[in-house]
Amino acid sequence: MFLTLALLRKGIPGHQWLGKYRRPRAVTWHMKRNMVKHLEREAANEYWLSRPFMTQEQELGHAAERRQQIWQRFKESKSSNFPQHKSFADHLSHLQISKTWSS
Repeated sequence: MFLTLALLRKGIPGHQWLGKYRRPRAVTWHMKRNMVKHLEREAANEYWLSRPFMTQEQELGHAAERRQQIWQRFKESKSSNFPQHKSFADHLSHLQISKTWSS
C-alpha cells in the first residue's frame, strides 16, 4: 500500500510533518551533536548518582534535628500571632452585671 501511494501520488497527503504518513525528518549534524551532549550529560548524572555521599546508616535520621528546629520555629511564628488569653470576666465586663438600681 505504501509503495502504491509513493508511486501513484505526487507527494505526502495532508501536512507533511504530521500524521500517519508524514515525511521523515533528515537527521542533521546539529541533531547528532545535541543527542551526544544529552547522552553524555545523562551518563555523568548516572555516574554521580551511583556513588552516594552518605551510607545508608548515616542517611537514616541525619536531618531529624534540623527538621525539629524548623518545626519549632514554625510553631513559634504561628503562636506569636495568636491573641492573648482572656478570662470570662473580661468578655462580660461590658454588661456590668454587678451594679444594681440602688447604687
